[in-house]
Amino acid sequence: MKQFLFSAMLASALAAGPAAPAAAAAINAIGVENEYADVISQIGGTYVRVQSIESDPNTDPHTFEASPKIAQQIAAAQLIVENGVGYDSWADKIMSASQRPNRKVINVQKLLGLPDDTPNPHLWYDPKTMPAVAKAVADELSGLQPAQAAYFKANADKFVASLQPWNDAIAAFKAKHDKTPIAATEPVANYLLEAMGFDILTPFSLQKAIMDGTDPSPQDVTTQNDLFANKKVKVFAYNQQVTDALTKSFLDASKKAGIPVVGVYETMPAPGYNYQSWMMAEVAALEKAVTNGVSTESLQKGH
Repeated sequence: MKQFLFSAMLASALAAGPAAPAAAAAINAIGVENEYADVISQIGGTYVRVQSIESDPNTDPHTFEASPKIAQQIAAAQLIVENGVGYDSWADKIMSASQRPNRKVINVQKLLGLPDDTPNPHLWYDPKTMPAVAKAVADELSGLQPAQAAYFKANADKFVASLQPWNDAIAAFKAKHDKTPIAATEPVANYLLEAMGFDILTPFSLQKAIMDGTDPSPQDVTTQNDLFANKKVKVFAYNQQVTDALTKSFLDASKKAGIPVVGVYETMPAPGYNYQSWMMAEVAALEKAVTNGVSTESLQKGH
């Protein structure tokens, strides 16, 4: 689904071997996407040193290319959390080329028991995902530092409990606004939109084409434009990280029709967010769009 180029520099970096490991007191961990890195940090606290690879809210993760520095980071990591569903398969290639004894890898797709052909890889927007990730992270960290197992488990329990306001907000929105029609550029936030009860009217074939970087059919483009021109939707979920002339034309059409826009993201927008506040901000923005017609096109200026 996603193509990544590996340079000769990357090969030489792998040949050079892993970077120096972290101090013994800290577990060296990577969340390939920064939302997963944030969860590792919340669970591991002072006992982990966490890095994220994909973290820039202004870039398209679909065009990500690994570098020698990233290869060294992954080679040195004791715990890695990756998304799966082909979204970050480049990381698997680096791990295969840089074997590390006892490296712990949490593939979120596999953790959730999802098939390889799962059509929507943006798993972090699903309310079921991060509780499972938090518990798995606590288990793996406990294996690496058994003396801190109770600490890791307590942090995981605290994290899961902290998601309750988000789940409550989702349920409250669905109770008030079930079946609200919405358009999207691609299925980034679809798991959340579905949980909130939205009726996603954009053809999935169009969303997938934009996600995969291919041309959608003229019929799908016509359908999407009709949603705006005839005000068939109440809000437009716009992926701020994968944009081109076509998605911008949809953005212009939604604005011309007076349809509020809510920005959605593939990596956690900065500054000032953690996973919980990011998800709460998305729900709040969607509610403001539906109830007051207010756009929240960008979440990058804080929350």
